[in-house]
Amino acid sequence: MLTKLWDPKTARVLFTALVFALTAAFLYGARETLTLFLFAVWFAYFVEPVVSRLESPLRGRIRAIVAAYLILIALVVGIGFAIGPRIAHEGRSLATSLPLLLDKIGSGQLVSQVGQKHGWSEARQAQIQALLVAHRADILRYAQLLGEKLAEPAQHIWWLILIPILSLFFLKDGLSIANGVIELGRTAEEISTIRGVVGDINVMLGSYIRAQTILASLTVTYYSIGLSMMRVEYPFILGPLAGLFEFVPVIGPAMASITVYTIAILTSYSHLICLFVFLSAWRLVQDYVNAPRIMGKSLEIPPLAQIFGVLTGGEIAGFVGALVSVPILATLRILWRRLSSARSVEEPVTRLPPSSGIVK
Repeated sequence: MLTKLWDPKTARVLFTALVFALTAAFLYGARETLTLFLFAVWFAYFVEPVVSRLESPLRGRIRAIVAAYLILIALVVGIGFAIGPRIAHEGRSLATSLPLLLDKIGSGQLVSQVGQKHGWSEARQAQIQALLVAHRADILRYAQLLGEKLAEPAQHIWWLILIPILSLFFLKDGLSIANGVIELGRTAEEISTIRGVVGDINVMLGSYIRAQTILASLTVTYYSIGLSMMRVEYPFILGPLAGLFEFVPVIGPAMASITVYTIAILTSYSHLICLFVFLSAWRLVQDYVNAPRIMGKSLEIPPLAQIFGVLTGGEIAGFVGALVSVPILATLRILWRRLSSARSVEEPVTRLPPSSGIVK
């Protein structure tokens, strides 16, 4: 009777499902700590090329890490002195003006200002005003929710100190961590497979993070200078914000353009058509010129799968989930490819480029 009730195969399946459920619960419960470590890994991959270049001339990895951090600190201080006061001024101005702008939307006053500038008929203005007044409560509620979401990163401002500190350990001990993972293999075949997986993930993350950082930097520069020249309000706030959205594949750039255009409308900007051309031209250059040259084929994930990953990640863990969803998909793809290959034939060990990642 006990033999019929106890099925070893069913027990293994139930045990595996329980392990996965407990792991998912742990990841969800520790999501803030894991997010901190994810940003530390990102920062380590970002700094690694500088460390690799300095390691040989300075005759030591620790010296190279210290020198790289000193260079970054000097750059941050220099940029802070150059545009820091402008960013602070625009931030205070936007925080003060935004409630008044939202009130203008709810009351319909903004429609009159925009309509007069662009020659709208009185009938059209009246229709839009009636629509906004009828949904004033909803507009204000959504605006409040958006403000709360944007204010969330300010609650973790102290991460700006912890992230570089944690990144020191990844830069210093990246090889030891990788070797510890590889040594989990019990046979020569398992060790070879794990080494290949670690090598592929290391190359993929290094290429992806550096490419995304370069693309985001280009966006920040283009938006900040271009919007400033076009006399759009808050260019040194909108520029970095657009650069941050650039890290979210596919959806992020669209959100950046919508945000810039919305702010322009709220501030009664006169040249909306020129602004539309400005934003569209950059997306064409970024998507069809810069991204293929800089990003290359570091992910090899179809755009539809990227959109699915971003939406799913955003639903599960908000902005951070959307940010890391595509690298996670790429990691799962590497695991599937390596494990599938291991069943048929043993693949050669991946040889890493000198500066491909934090694992040397």
